[in-house]
Amino acid sequence: MTAHVIADDAEALAAAAALADEFRAGAAERDRERRLPTVELARLSASGLLAVTVPAQHGGADVSALTLAEIFRLLGSADGSLAQIPQSHFVYAGVIRRQGSEEQQKFFHAELLAGRRFGNAQSEAGTRHVQDLRTRLTPQPDGSHLLTGVKHYCTGALFADWIPVLALAEDDRPHVAYVPRDADGLTVIDDWDGMGQRTTASGTVRLDAVTVPADRVLPHHLTFQGPQLHGATAQLLHAAIDVGIAQGALAEAAEFVRTKSRPWFESGLDTAAEDPLLIQRFGELALLERASRALLREAARAVDRARGHLTDESAAEASLAVAAAKVSAAEAAVTVGGALFEVSGTRSALDALNLHRHWRDARTHTLHDPTRWKIQHIGRYVLNGTLPPRHGLL
Repeated sequence: MTAHVIADDAEALAAAAALADEFRAGAAERDRERRLPTVELARLSASGLLAVTVPAQHGGADVSALTLAEIFRLLGSADGSLAQIPQSHFVYAGVIRRQGSEEQQKFFHAELLAGRRFGNAQSEAGTRHVQDLRTRLTPQPDGSHLLTGVKHYCTGALFADWIPVLALAEDDRPHVAYVPRDADGLTVIDDWDGMGQRTTASGTVRLDAVTVPADRVLPHHLTFQGPQLHGATAQLLHAAIDVGIAQGALAEAAEFVRTKSRPWFESGLDTAAEDPLLIQRFGELALLERASRALLREAARAVDRARGHLTDESAAEASLAVAAAKVSAAEAAVTVGGALFEVSGTRSALDALNLHRHWRDARTHTLHDPTRWKIQHIGRYVLNGTLPPRHGLL
């Protein structure tokens, strides 16, 4: 596999905008037919966008968090499923950057620059909560490990070259094992049947005594022993996807009203786009979308500031800024996705048009983690100065 190497933030944004335009054209059809975006992901790999966070010393552009968020916003505005697939890719690329040895970083950064894709095998079903893990890494006499467990909601695993697996080692602390997609004992099952984000292939990964060399296991638990941006960065990308979904839904609603809607007979107007009641509603929806976009940028800048000077306080500020952005983005995506039908009328509900994919994608994606807890952490900080906890979902 070969991939273009992106030089800087400006080139990354230009590439993302071009791909978003390309991916937008087939988004409704891919969703309707549940046609997995294999071709589109190959284009994404070849573009070099999947390597833009590789550090400069290893040949990458090392783009800002603001640029990375914009990349996801652009992709999300085109296809809310496709944008979700590389989210874990960048999260687990970040784990390598933080916890990998020099040799591990050199190896995996070269893989990223070549266009290789990371999936994920993180969540499990039937445990007490999202951070209660059963998947185990068992040490072997030669220093390797045997990896055993079952993972669910494994977005991107079906398309991946490497699958990062979150597992407990013998010390009962979380580690990440980077496993080749074709490893013996690893099975990816395409059983995702969610109402939204239909083409993410967020299915099941089974691990039956998979051999993992020692140098493919990283101590992820160390990430949370000091100030960290792992959670803030992961959540920033989720927020960017939601902002993108809101933008895509608003744009499609406006186009529909301009070109396909009939005016309500009582208005006495020639076109629906002249209706002052519709104009008012579009203004309200645009305010939601603009506010979510502004909070996303503010959050990304907070992450960038903390990257330059990481302390408990700067990490907390980044986490809380991202939490605010995520709450706003989730509300905008679900509200605009639903209001699309309100402003467009009966015809917009036709299944053949598949306009409902925006709401389905928003409603499904915003279930990833509850915004009510983010509001709690914001309130505790404002009222009592309580710093937010260190974990991967904040």
